[in-house]
Amino acid sequence: MTSGSRPGGPGGPHAVEVERGLRYATAGGTELRLDLYRAARPDSPVVVYAHGGGWSRGDRGEDGEKRLAPLAAHGVTVASVDYRLAPATVFPGQLHDLKGAVRWLRANGTRLGLATERLGVWGASAGAYLGSLLALTTDDPALEGTTGGNLDRSSAVQAAVHWFGQADLRASAARSGIETRLLPFRFEADLLGTAEPAELARRAGPLSLLSRVSAQAPPFLVAHGDRDRIVPWSEGLALHQALSHAGADSRFELLGDAGHEDERFDGRASLASTAAWLRAVLT
Repeated sequence: MTSGSRPGGPGGPHAVEVERGLRYATAGGTELRLDLYRAARPDSPVVVYAHGGGWSRGDRGEDGEKRLAPLAAHGVTVASVDYRLAPATVFPGQLHDLKGAVRWLRANGTRLGLATERLGVWGASAGAYLGSLLALTTDDPALEGTTGGNLDRSSAVQAAVHWFGQADLRASAARSGIETRLLPFRFEADLLGTAEPAELARRAGPLSLLSRVSAQAPPFLVAHGDRDRIVPWSEGLALHQALSHAGADSRFELLGDAGHEDERFDGRASLASTAAWLRAVLT
């Protein structure tokens, strides 16, 4: 484990202490670790962050400088977690890992000096899908898993931030021939362990976020760019509308002239607004 401190980033008024490499589980022979970006106040709300990368690449540290430390500077402690990647690990391994991280934080909150009774989850792109599915499957024992143990602790979260992620894997995987040639990657096939269209649709169907929403869902903040060519903004809107129609609390933000993983999401106004929403919901 390593630690240090850094300025909060653009617009960040406070220095942020960073603790790296805290091991929260070992799963399938892989050590899973998280980095803590501590807000200045010890009683600050805590959000678990799941990185993007099509479920097949990326790690907990890649968004630290531009995104995580600046958000922590606005008063929200961030726990950025690793999860096992496809195709070596197929679903639901990734979801099991995130749930294990939430349980570990609750089991170790007092020791770490963290306020973990109420936790949020925040994900970008592929991580947004995983984080949102975590938020919507609290009562589904088939998707809980045992990663990291601490099964006496809850993996429920009390807020979810969904940045430019998929809402319906079946829809996002169903590309026409010309779309496949122009946009050749099919991350869903790696995640679900099959490229056969009918089987992919069968496995993806029950995993649609849209079919998991209910009035009991935690509050959601859904943000998308109106020029996203990877995941159309209509997916974010569909999630927001499904939540609203079910009676859940949802807020939708459409960033103008923003593409997928656009730098506008990491701008001062965007991060300050996201942190303010998390503070309001979690405290």
